[in-house]
Amino acid sequence: MPDTLRIRVNGTDTDVPSDSSVQDLVVALELPIDGVAVALGREVIPRSQYSNTPLEDGAKVEIVRAVGGG
Repeated sequence: MPDTLRIRVNGTDTDVPSDSSVQDLVVALELPIDGVAVALGREVIPRSQYSNTPLEDGAKVEIVRAVGGG
């Protein structure tokens, strides 16, 4: 099994450790867990499932960050 996976995050190829979860990715990108929405493929992942959702080689991940303003 390779040590890293190649995934696509918001259109950019990214290498992550092979045992990474969605939560690991969010933390590695230094994003606030409570301030983002994550879609894996076409499925939005509930925040409560970030740590239980593994990433796979070739996965397409979209991350949207909430920004406050007025």
